[in-house]
Amino acid sequence: MVFLWDAKYDPAPGRRYTPPSTTLGSGGKMAEALPLGAQEAGGGGALLGKLRMADRGMMEVISDHPSELVKTDSPNFLCSVLPTHWRCNKTLPIAFKVVALGDIPDGTLVTVMAGNDENYSAELRNATAAIKNQVARFNDLRFVGRSGRGKSFTLTITVFTNPPQVATYQRAIKITVDGPREPRRHRQKMDEVKAGTLAFSERLSELEHLRR
Repeated sequence: MVFLWDAKYDPAPGRRYTPPSTTLGSGGKMAEALPLGAQEAGGGGALLGKLRMADRGMMEVISDHPSELVKTDSPNFLCSVLPTHWRCNKTLPIAFKVVALGDIPDGTLVTVMAGNDENYSAELRNATAAIKNQVARFNDLRFVGRSGRGKSFTLTITVFTNPPQVATYQRAIKITVDGPREPRRHRQKMDEVKAGTLAFSERLSELEHLRR
């Protein structure tokens, strides 16, 4: 015997049944999605206003430094754009900086770590700096550890407030022994040009020797 209850509510194998909610009225999902403080009268508008102000502040800072700063996964911090490929233990083309969009006391320490699935904690040098005027400027940050062939490091930035704040910069930089090199075709052409120049110089010196 098959009951109507079974036919209506029992799911077929491999399918999950979700009973209809009877607790939410109109707008119930919106109320659940907002934090408790935002569910009070006017709370949602205040929260959205704060988020918009934070986004506007971030965009203003980035627009002031269009080619220098990049977003991290934290809305509170930006950092310097790194070269996509660099040589190990070589000074970066520009000083690495972490910019705080909120109020961070001067003297707060900031550290940088680098790693990936092949090198979990790469060796870095000069990887600690202190906040001054909302900016931590690293003096000659160097990547000593290598990221591996075809792989990049993700940076983990820790700001030692209370509690500490963490931001990450995904696929930030690839570090190899030789660093970036010209494409093979370009190198071959350069070698040919050098060889031709050398042959011409040798021929010229021979002619000068014969004249003497």
